[in-house]
Amino acid sequence: MTEAGFDPASLVQTWPKPSIPRPIVTFGAGSIVGDAHFPAYRKAGFPIAGLYDPDQAKARALADKWGVTAFRSVEEAAGVKDAIFDLATPPGRHAEILKALPDDAFALIQKPMGNYLGEATEILEICRAKKLNAAVNFQLRFAPMMLALKDAVARGWLGEVVDFDAWLALATPWQLWEFLLKAPRVEIAMHSIHYLDLIRQLLGDPKGVHAKTLGHPNHKVAQTRTSAILDYGDTVRCALSINHDHKFGRRHQACEFRICGTEGAAYLKLGLNLDYPKGEPDILEIYPKGGTDWIAVPLDGEWFPDAFVGRMSNVQRFASGEDDELVSSVEDAWNTMALVEAAYKSSAAPATPIPERP
Repeated sequence: MTEAGFDPASLVQTWPKPSIPRPIVTFGAGSIVGDAHFPAYRKAGFPIAGLYDPDQAKARALADKWGVTAFRSVEEAAGVKDAIFDLATPPGRHAEILKALPDDAFALIQKPMGNYLGEATEILEICRAKKLNAAVNFQLRFAPMMLALKDAVARGWLGEVVDFDAWLALATPWQLWEFLLKAPRVEIAMHSIHYLDLIRQLLGDPKGVHAKTLGHPNHKVAQTRTSAILDYGDTVRCALSINHDHKFGRRHQACEFRICGTEGAAYLKLGLNLDYPKGEPDILEIYPKGGTDWIAVPLDGEWFPDAFVGRMSNVQRFASGEDDELVSSVEDAWNTMALVEAAYKSSAAPATPIPERP
């Protein structure tokens, strides 16, 4: 135990694994599968049945690397009995894959839940009609540092949370994801959506959002910089400052959260985003209620790949009846998509004009 009775080692950092995991069938053979999905599943001991991608050469190369099957069609992949279907597909392709799955199946859908709120609504309706048990892969909730943060907040070590700051100034290699280079919505829809979803989990749904998102004259990616304020009334301040174009060396780059409560605070460094995909170690420090200094929380893993282990564990355990709640179900994830949509609408709307001097 440490000062004020705070024991950082007691904070929950992992999600329980399923007793008997089901085989996993992945749709997609992009970098996220090789960098996060498959490393996480192998680390956890989850059986990988195989993968499907319309680019058969790409699919075979990744399948051979991991020693799994490269399915020849969506139908063949969807026919694997009692599988967890893992959609690592671009957002515009989620709906067609979900339609091909058997009714009552269990699925994990890569974020975002469609390109627009209309596509998210279509996905929601497909899942309802087919009675799919589907969750969206907002895996940041399951990162060891975020599970520990949630536990610390739940135990009252910060008091009532009244401030949430997200500050990013870094260089993101967007070229790793070719489909994003021509996408109309990028920064909020594909990146900051993680933070918006996490904030919803910690603070609930905001009343509204003020946002501005824009690109950069040095490239053609649609948006890489965002400023946003989430409206939680007169007690909670929540702000995000995101800049993916800080390409001036590591010294002054940052990727961090500061969460302040009425009686304590937390600091987090999201190391993955600094020199992605290699990354740096994550950091969680807490100034606990009744304490006199910051205390480092020893972390049992990183965002990649450990958050993907927890995310899949919850889907697996829900399928077996070991978990009562499917975290980030499509019903809940739709609300994150609604927040994203509101942010883009805010960005497109004119700012409040400044009165002219008489």
